Amino acid sequence: MIGNVFNVMQKRVGKLHSRHEIHESFRFGILLAIAGGFLDSYTFIGRGGVFSNAQTGNIVLLGIYAAKGEWVQALIHIPPILAFIIGVIVVQAIKNNSSRLFILDWPRAVLVFEIIILFIIGFIPNSFPDTIVNIIISFVASIQVASFPKLADSPYSSTMSTGNLRSASKAAYIAFTQKDSEAAIRTIRFFSIVLSFLFGSFLGALLTFSVGVKAIWGAAIVLVCVFILFSVAEGRSK
Repeated sequence: MIGNVFNVMQKRVGKLHSRHEIHESFRFGILLAIAGGFLDSYTFIGRGGVFSNAQTGNIVLLGIYAAKGEWVQALIHIPPILAFIIGVIVVQAIKNNSSRLFILDWPRAVLVFEIIILFIIGFIPNSFPDTIVNIIISFVASIQVASFPKLADSPYSSTMSTGNLRSASKAAYIAFTQKDSEAAIRTIRFFSIVLSFLFGSFLGALLTFSVGVKAIWGAAIVLVCVFILFSVAEGRSK
């Protein structure tokens, strides 16, 4: 069964670019997930205990601090949530009006925008208000998740893991109960994305503890690798 799954997956990967967009590829998703996990660790450890990507965490913390009557701490978690919402709306508007805005290659434009913003944030000292920094990073994270919502033939998220874990578990159940090789492939993909997010969180925590606010350049470097992968793959497909 496992041997058959890997044989099928190898054939599928070979045909991936002909069936899907480059930014929907497995390698692309792995790198984006690493960057996503990195950003959450960075903001939680180095920028005031707020999650940049996982708005569920921010909503829960908002409720907890509100219940305790700690309104200042509660309100800190509102701006990242709003920034995330605005980022999703902006991406949708760009997709719907890309030709009118002369942004024909919007996936590449999104990556360049992310890289530049994260690089700039690395120069912002700890004395600068964390709330503003977290708003910017949440906006960037929402742009990433809204711009690249698909992994091969399935929806996924590169900036949070709950949905991916659910999809992996469901696919695993189908694979084992129905001997479905396609479901087994999806299981491997989704669990790989979850593990990549975990690795990104580990790496982000390690670097933030070591070098402080400049650690975010690690996430920028990962996105540079994504950009290079995108450009090389696109060049080969022409």
